[in-house]
Amino acid sequence: MIGGLLTTLAGPAWARTALRYGVTALAILLFLLALRRSGERAGRVAERLETMETNHDAQRRMLEAAARRPRSRDDLAKRLRNGRF
Repeated sequence: MIGGLLTTLAGPAWARTALRYGVTALAILLFLLALRRSGERAGRVAERLETMETNHDAQRRMLEAAARRPRSRDDLAKRLRNGRF
């Protein structure tokens, strides 16, 4: 059925030309839609990477602060007496 319809449409020269332009336009449209989708995907990946970098930076700062903390109450008292806290 579809083959017969295409054969009928592709018979005259003007129909073949119109069909050629239609197929070309459809291919370009599909290409642009695929390009847009890949751009959106890249944007989401970039946003996820930025969020991960922010989280890792915060965790690194917390670990550095924990490494500098006083180990015991006596160490804390000494720091407070010396004014280095």
